[in-house]
Amino acid sequence: MTPAAPGNRTASRPVSVARGYRFEVVKLVSQWRVRLLVLACWIAPALFVAGVSEQSTLPTDTLFGRWMHATGWAGPLVTLGFAGTWALPLLTSVVAGDVFAAEDRLGTWRHLLVVVRSPRRIFAAKTLAGLTVILLLVAGLAVSSTVGGLLAVGDRPLVGLDGRLLAPGDAAVKVLLAWVCVLAPTLALAGIGLLGSVALGRSPMGLLLPALVALAMQLAQMLPLPVAVRLALPGDAFVDWKGLFTSPAQLTPLLIGIAVSLVWAVTATALAYVLFLLRDFTNPADDGSARRAVTAGVLPLAALLGATVAVVAATTTAQGSGIEQTKVERSLATEFAHLYRMQTRQLHRPAVTEARLRATAACGKAGVQDGARGPGNDWRCVVSWHLPGVAATGSAVYQLDITADGRFVADGDGPKEVNGYFLVRTPTGDAPNPLWQFDGDVDLLSTSPKG
Repeated sequence: MTPAAPGNRTASRPVSVARGYRFEVVKLVSQWRVRLLVLACWIAPALFVAGVSEQSTLPTDTLFGRWMHATGWAGPLVTLGFAGTWALPLLTSVVAGDVFAAEDRLGTWRHLLVVVRSPRRIFAAKTLAGLTVILLLVAGLAVSSTVGGLLAVGDRPLVGLDGRLLAPGDAAVKVLLAWVCVLAPTLALAGIGLLGSVALGRSPMGLLLPALVALAMQLAQMLPLPVAVRLALPGDAFVDWKGLFTSPAQLTPLLIGIAVSLVWAVTATALAYVLFLLRDFTNPADDGSARRAVTAGVLPLAALLGATVAVVAATTTAQGSGIEQTKVERSLATEFAHLYRMQTRQLHRPAVTEARLRATAACGKAGVQDGARGPGNDWRCVVSWHLPGVAATGSAVYQLDITADGRFVADGDGPKEVNGYFLVRTPTGDAPNPLWQFDGDVDLLSTSPKG
């Protein structure tokens, strides 16, 4: 037998992962819908943030939405809240949920295998290509919304969720960290998308799976679930980034959420890899087994959820909903003291420190004055404080709406000169009253002080 020519031996080698990766990236970016998403993610957030910042009505139902007139750093955080709820699940569905299913619809698996000659390299190249495009889309959302906010409003201090004023440099670092943190749950959804794309083949359910999982998690997060169950959900880090904007930062829930999300991302991707290697590519009609999808996809992820709930419950002090009367009172009093100082500066009154104010809060819920707990919009609190040299004790009433994830909105209910009106009269004209309405956060894992 005549030896094969060197050129033939080179042509018979399997395609490397790097070459396959470049090919898959080009193939993804050449799709019109992916190009449209990239364009939208790099342009639309800037236009949205700049447009909203010029409006008289702000999205006050979104975290930091009420501060979009005050600082450009509020814009990327408002965008982040929207992205975690809607944009990122849909983006992962379009990219990761279709990266394998597209070959089933087009019937090109055999051609791809003839060229690459390695299912493992195909899986690696497609996974890395999908991840690259997803990271490009997330980067576009972050950069575009930040640029839009800074150009429209400016590089000004940001009010945190505990009332402290963050310098522009500190705000920039925290905004960047918040966007980096949501990469973990985004990767978890991407892993689920890869699993659905492999297991369900040309079925449209594979494309919708990340969005449906994200929707299910959002519905679950609205329920008064135990803290251990909430933290075990792979999408909890989409909301726990808010802990970066308190002092001290509420890092424990965020780190748990990131760790859980990464475990889900690795597990779902590994399951997709196993299912992909078990596929019968010689049969064009075979795009996966329904029984195999359940046994190697759904059941392992259900077991993972149960395991993470057990681990979180065993390794944290989490009990019940995590929303307790003493925690609410402590958070409200701390934030009120910081915002009172802000109002004092607005009115050009003598400066006073938080320590000298000695602000305290007394809260009740739906008639329960002692031992109130749980989310709801029926919390009522009275904040008291002391001014140096003044014998009388000041007091202000607030209605609180606390969601199951610990975020609360405090709505001032008088007196008018303190928190009963949305404007205050300053020597330079009317200005927004920082004590009228504000967002806060209860640390679900903190320990209630005794005594």
